[in-house]
Amino acid sequence: MANRTVKDAHSIHGTNPQYLIEKIIRTRIYESKYWKEECFGLTAELVVDKAMELKYIGGVYGGNIKPSPFLCLTLKMLQIQPEKDIIVEFIKNEDFKYVRLLGALYMRLTGSAIDCYKYLEPLYNDYRKVKRQKRDGEFELIHVDEFMDELLHEERVCDIILPRLQKRYVLEEAEMLDTRVSALEEDMDDVDTSEDEDEDEDKGDRVPSPEPPRRGYRDLDRPRRSPSPRYRRSRSKTPRRRSRSPKRRSPSPRRERHRSKSPRRHRSRSRDRRHRSRSKSP
Repeated sequence: MANRTVKDAHSIHGTNPQYLIEKIIRTRIYESKYWKEECFGLTAELVVDKAMELKYIGGVYGGNIKPSPFLCLTLKMLQIQPEKDIIVEFIKNEDFKYVRLLGALYMRLTGSAIDCYKYLEPLYNDYRKVKRQKRDGEFELIHVDEFMDELLHEERVCDIILPRLQKRYVLEEAEMLDTRVSALEEDMDDVDTSEDEDEDEDKGDRVPSPEPPRRGYRDLDRPRRSPSPRYRRSRSKTPRRRSRSPKRRSPSPRRERHRSKSPRRHRSRSRDRRHRSRSKSP
């Protein structure tokens, strides 16, 4: 039958390669029009032509679970099981981005953890936009590096449950994988080295020039100079300010005279009162 796996296919993760896709989705793919018309009798060489015609990626969509052409070709590759060299050429193809994504998904499903990190991590430097069909049939724009990050870290991509992937730091500790160096770190190192070289060249080419005298500049750290004679004459004309002493000021003579006159007035008033009282008495 057309839906059977090839006879010389190897088991992947201990099972039939087609069983990596769930049965309900696999059944919908077998019943789809694209599978019956476009995927019948495909070989490893003809899959490349069909992959070049892809316009978007995606899983299933709609209420009745229709598979996308990207998902149908993924199942066809699992069925015919092409050689590893062909899949590597899919991933290295820079002209057709959907061919690259198809090869990356197949490598993630069938390859070992070392092969996944080895061939998929370089695609982090691919920032091209691709279209992805969502579950409701609408489309969205993502980037190739985002899809690679989902393949390496998510559990389900394009409605396919991904096999378990060993952690990267475990492979690094076992010396089975080299430490990953990001392209951004390399760019930053190149920028730092170029800046250091430019600074060294500027220091060597720079000739010390005498600084022009600055006018109106006063150094605050230096002691102030004595005033000029012109200011001395102007200051001599103004009366000198009296220094305040902590001693109590002596009362003014006006206050003393006022205080001295007050008892006399009081005495004269008392005499008038006595005189009036005597004149009134019989």
